[in-house]
Amino acid sequence: QLQLVESGGGLVQAGGSLRLSCRASGSIFSINAMGWYRQAPGKQRESVATVTTGGSTNYDDSVKGRFIISRDNAKNTVYLQMNSLKPEDTAVYYCAVEGATTSSIYYKKAWGQGTQVTVSS
Repeated sequence: QLQLVESGGGLVQAGGSLRLSCRASGSIFSINAMGWYRQAPGKQRESVATVTTGGSTNYDDSVKGRFIISRDNAKNTVYLQMNSLKPEDTAVYYCAVEGATTSSIYYKKAWGQGTQVTVSS
């Protein structure tokens, strides 16, 4: 099994910052791409940022210049530093990873449980 646990969400005023963390655990054989997604009420889940094993990153246009994704491969952890937050960033944030377990179970996307981020105006 591959489990993901997120932390770091909360309530912040517009212009503030939050840092999300997501740690993968279980019988991990390999972790490949890691990423953050979000889903606002009444909207579809969307990609926010992704990072490859080698550190290449990709961001949605709406967060470029404000959010930074990073990972610690030794800790199987991905982070999302969110700066200059806006009310429209309010959503449940989910991390997702591509990986495999030692029992050869492959996850194209294993999902965390989500963490709420609320930005007040």
